[in-house]
Amino acid sequence: MYTTSQKYAAEVIGTFILVFFGCGTAVVTGASVVPTALAFGLSIIAAAYTIGKISGAHLNPAVSFAMYLDGRMKLNEAIGYCISQIVGSVIAAFSLAILVWCGCLGESYDGEEVYNSLSDCSFGANGFGDLNFIGALLVEIILTCVFVLVVLSVTQSKDEGTSKHAGVFIGAALTFVHLIGIGLTGTSVNPARSIGPALFAISNTDGKSLTQLWVFIVGPLVGAFIAAMVNSVLIKDKD
Repeated sequence: MYTTSQKYAAEVIGTFILVFFGCGTAVVTGASVVPTALAFGLSIIAAAYTIGKISGAHLNPAVSFAMYLDGRMKLNEAIGYCISQIVGSVIAAFSLAILVWCGCLGESYDGEEVYNSLSDCSFGANGFGDLNFIGALLVEIILTCVFVLVVLSVTQSKDEGTSKHAGVFIGAALTFVHLIGIGLTGTSVNPARSIGPALFAISNTDGKSLTQLWVFIVGPLVGAFIAAMVNSVLIKDKD
């Protein structure tokens, strides 16, 4: 039986993995859709099969919120998870900042350009892109709802094969939503994933990473709420 502190530590580590490799890949590839989507999906799988047995590998306040709504965890534990996830995200973004400062991380065009200035790097921060805030909010609500619905469904499944490989299905779902979301908002579906990079991308985005951050907090939480309601009414086994 793992202690609460061990669970929180696991969430810090797992979220670090997600943000460091996911956002790091976005930085070094110029947010190329397929590599970035795969990096986020594979990060979930890696975390699920390392720290999943300790904390469940939520790595996402939207997931923890949905788990609370579904009655699988207490409110104080969900809050602790969310704080731990944000800490992991900030540490990951800070680690990327160190690599940028060292001059060994950045987008490369014809093998020439490498970031060596923190103000040149977006750190994979989310943004509205060509959308207004309503469009960006709608994207995040829809993508998070789909992703969290998959999480809730596979983690509650009574089928041994599904539950055993839940990490793979969740990783695939995260990859899936990134394929469309990267070109729209950069894909958050995870407030913690957005908060860390936003703090370090202020200079590169002229402050928009912070002024637009609320969408990437509210959208995923609303999407998680809808997913929890749909799961409760339609999918969850009432027996």
